[in-house]
Amino acid sequence: MAAPGEGPAHPHARIGPVDLAARVDEALHVQAAAFGLGQDEIAVRRHIVLRHLEHPEARALGALAPDGRLLGFVYGLPNDRVQWWSTVVEPYLRATGSEGWLDDSFVITELHVHPDHQQRGLGRTLITAITDAVDQPRSILSAIDKDSPARALYRSLGYRDLARQVVFPSASQPYAVMGAPLPLLR
Repeated sequence: MAAPGEGPAHPHARIGPVDLAARVDEALHVQAAAFGLGQDEIAVRRHIVLRHLEHPEARALGALAPDGRLLGFVYGLPNDRVQWWSTVVEPYLRATGSEGWLDDSFVITELHVHPDHQQRGLGRTLITAITDAVDQPRSILSAIDKDSPARALYRSLGYRDLARQVVFPSASQPYAVMGAPLPLLR
C-alpha cells in the first residue's frame, strides 16, 4: 500500500510512504480543498479511494508537515484494462492510436496538494518519487482538459496528451489522458 523506504528530501515537508487508507479522510480533505469538492462528492470518492488501495500493488506517498499533517498525497497502481478508468479511456486512446499506453503502465490515480502548500514543488516531488519506485516503463494519468498549473507540471515532467476531451460519467468537465516514459524528466 505504501512505497518502501523514505522519500526524497524536501524543504517544506517530509515526503514518504503513507498509509493512505488509514488517513483517507485527511486525504479527502486535501483533495476537496485542491479540487473544490463538496461533501457528496467526498463521500463517493472515499469508497473509491479505499477500493483502489486494496490492490496489492497500490502505492501511496504523502507530504507531511513537521506536525504530521498531510499537506499532499499521490497514489497509483499498475494499469489493468479491466479497471473502470481503463474501460472509459480505451475508446478515446484507440481513436488517437494510443491504446498501447494502457499496457505496462503505472497509473497516477490521484495527486493533490492543499492549496496553501502549492507552488512549492510538493506535487513534483510526490509524482517523481512514486514513479521512480515502480517497475513499469511508463506512466499515464488523467487531468481536467484545460490549461492549469497541474497540466503544466505534467508537461514539464514529460507527459504528453494521448487523448483529449475524454468524458467520464458524472464529471462536469472533460479530461485529457496524458502519458510519459519513465523515469520522468527532471
